[in-house]
Amino acid sequence: MASDTLLELEVKKRTAALFLKTFWSRQEILGWKDWFSLKIVFHILFCLFFKVTLNQTSITEFLLLGMIDIQELQPFLFVVFLTIYFVSVVGNGAILMIVVSDPRLHSPMYFFLGNLSCLDICYSTVTLPKMLENFLSTHKAISFLGCIIQLHFFHFLGSTEAMLLPVMAFDRFVAICKPLRYTLIMNHQVCTQMVITIWIIGFFHALLHSIMTSRLNFCGSNHIHHFFCDVKPLLELACGNIELNQWLLSTVTGTIAMGPFFLTLFSYFYIIFYLFFKTHSCSMFHKALSTCASHFMVVVLFFAPVVFTYIHPASGSSMDQDWIIAIMYSVVAPVLNPLIYTLRNKAVKGALRRVIRRRLFRNWEEHNREALTLFNNVSGLN
Repeated sequence: MASDTLLELEVKKRTAALFLKTFWSRQEILGWKDWFSLKIVFHILFCLFFKVTLNQTSITEFLLLGMIDIQELQPFLFVVFLTIYFVSVVGNGAILMIVVSDPRLHSPMYFFLGNLSCLDICYSTVTLPKMLENFLSTHKAISFLGCIIQLHFFHFLGSTEAMLLPVMAFDRFVAICKPLRYTLIMNHQVCTQMVITIWIIGFFHALLHSIMTSRLNFCGSNHIHHFFCDVKPLLELACGNIELNQWLLSTVTGTIAMGPFFLTLFSYFYIIFYLFFKTHSCSMFHKALSTCASHFMVVVLFFAPVVFTYIHPASGSSMDQDWIIAIMYSVVAPVLNPLIYTLRNKAVKGALRRVIRRRLFRNWEEHNREALTLFNNVSGLN
């Protein structure tokens, strides 16, 4: 059975190689840069389609050691993080619901806010349920495939959020500095295209890490000193040459983290200077600063720990620091985002009050209708 599988794989590889050789023989019609880009794309597609990214490791599962080994604290930590996860899902879910249901919030700013809430729900779900399970389990195992899938979605959602934040900052920049052209620049088509683009870039960025990590050979310990599967802890366990993986982590991921961070800072500093020199209304200045301040708090909470984690090189002594910092951007930031936007945004608070009032009024009407029906039935019997 195994020999048949290997033979089938070899036939597929030779068929693909013949196809690529035929295609590559026509490279003279392409420019060198176009040819190099196409070759990289085809190589990635080849690896995915024919499944040659499967590693040769003997390890079939990893053990997530988590944050702390003291068994007496596990139930307490379970309750704490379960509460955090519940607040994150309910808070971000409420924002997503009111952004979709309230026509007054159908604007670019709240369209991006809805995307951020959706990302935060998914982002928390990637890591927290497995962490909660491990708090109550003695065998804290995750399969090799499950580990790669968790790594992929963690970087997919994280990098997408990192690129969404500067888009939100650009939206505020246009709204404050170019108000007369705001509807022209930030129209629905442009906003949709920007969101789709960053989701696609985030997916392929994560795919790069998941493919390169799955190709590594793990021949030693399978104990991950973290509460979820991430690239840096897995590189600590890998055998052989990991220079390319470390370069991708520091360069590609570092660029995706630092680039949006500086773009966001530039947007907000430009807004502040613009308002300081151009605006003569104190109320408008205060309102704009209040909006930017809430966004800036989200940016600091997310980017500061991310930059610290992925820019400095991995080392055994830094692993204990990394999981503590990871809690900041993977657990704390998603639960604080709805609180920050709700408490500092009058439109969101107003929409939330309208939804609650509408639900309560609907329940009151249904209760009165049921009571009236019961009263009529009793009167008819008498």
